[in-house]
Amino acid sequence: MSSLEQGLELGSGRIRAGASGWALALLAFAQLIIALDLNIVFVALPEIGTGLGFSGQTLQWVVSAYTVFCGGFLLFGGRAADLIGQRRVFVFALALYALSSLAGGLATSPAIIIAARAVQGIGGAFLFPATLSLVNRLFAEGPERNRALAVWGGAGASGLTIGSLAGGFLTSAFGWPAVFYVNVVLAAIAILAAFIVIPRDPERRRGRRFDLPGAITVTVGATLLVFTLVQGPDYGWTAPSILASAGLAILFLAAFAVIEARSADPLMPLRLFGNASLVAGMSITFLYMATFGALPYFLTVLFQTVHGFSALETGLAFLVPSLAIAAGTQLGERLATRITTRPTLVWGMLIGAVGTALMVPGAAVGASYLSIVPGIVVSGVGQGIVWKAMWIAAASGVHHDEQGIASGMASTALNIGNAVGLAILIAIANRHVGGLTGEALRSAIADGAQLAFWLAAAGILVSLVATLAVPRGR
Repeated sequence: MSSLEQGLELGSGRIRAGASGWALALLAFAQLIIALDLNIVFVALPEIGTGLGFSGQTLQWVVSAYTVFCGGFLLFGGRAADLIGQRRVFVFALALYALSSLAGGLATSPAIIIAARAVQGIGGAFLFPATLSLVNRLFAEGPERNRALAVWGGAGASGLTIGSLAGGFLTSAFGWPAVFYVNVVLAAIAILAAFIVIPRDPERRRGRRFDLPGAITVTVGATLLVFTLVQGPDYGWTAPSILASAGLAILFLAAFAVIEARSADPLMPLRLFGNASLVAGMSITFLYMATFGALPYFLTVLFQTVHGFSALETGLAFLVPSLAIAAGTQLGERLATRITTRPTLVWGMLIGAVGTALMVPGAAVGASYLSIVPGIVVSGVGQGIVWKAMWIAAASGVHHDEQGIASGMASTALNIGNAVGLAILIAIANRHVGGLTGEALRSAIADGAQLAFWLAAAGILVSLVATLAVPRGR
């Protein structure tokens, strides 16, 4: 490559070949932090509840506060990465993670730790699209980006397992605050590394402005929508707070659509919906988390309630699916490069659906862990393949100046899909659990998990329809 071509590459934000490995390592590390934070708190929840005096009804907000605010701010975070700069937002999000984690570790009351988790969720909403859009900007579309996304996705799969294991170890050895303090150290390391290995953001276009009305309406609307979907099963779908939040969510999102249609520089350009690959990617991310994304919840309940695993044993049990998912992301990279994105998605969904159905026999009362392992492995490989290919689809044909908002759109669909899928599957699986105790309760939970696995497998097959919108070719 000539010096002129090199200069153009650097001017557009593309990374030098010699530094690409370090940059990818850092972006994978950031994805590891996000995935780790999703799981590390689960194991510590009982200790947090006892230590801070949570009631049984309010303890769930340690998890829900993160989910609701992360889902609500994803589009805001994605567009901020485009307009402010992806490296700037990457560093800002990590700093927000570090400060909110420190506040969480020092919390002395339920209100403080819930507020800290809400800010952590906002940090995640800025960090995820910034990280993903950096991968898409720094690595050229095609085999190079496919390999980078495979590493990035594998790190996320590893983080789920490490989170479970680390949560059990840190809580047992140092107490529940340690699960928050570890984020402070990890985020600080990532911030320092960002200034060394990630290229400066390209010069911002003159004349572009931030769509504040659009940002406010979509953030409020999306936050209320996620709140409705996450808390609906607990509060009851006819509860006044749920009905009010659902109605307000519709109003704010409708206002957002009107604002975007009239804005000269919209937060989410409606013309992006003309990108068939992005729309397909959003549909698949929604369906992915509504089906595959619900499986860890039912596996956790199955391992701990039906099979009687401890928190640490549950973390160890998740090693198998995490390794399978990581292997699937690497296989997905090879398939996407050789046979293109659409057939890769089809194969991944078929493999995942078969594996999820194979998990059903292992969900019975008295079944051993080994009886569910074949299904977990096959399903995990399918999940990894689809995870890899759906992000390729969502990024294809999108200019690097709009990778942030495209990532935010796909990530929002992902988050809402998880809330919808869990709400539906939990409601169906637990419909006969009320009032039961002892062996009758264990049997009902096992039956519910089996039904959830069957429904998830069917939903995965339904998502094959969305692959028809993915353009043919590389």
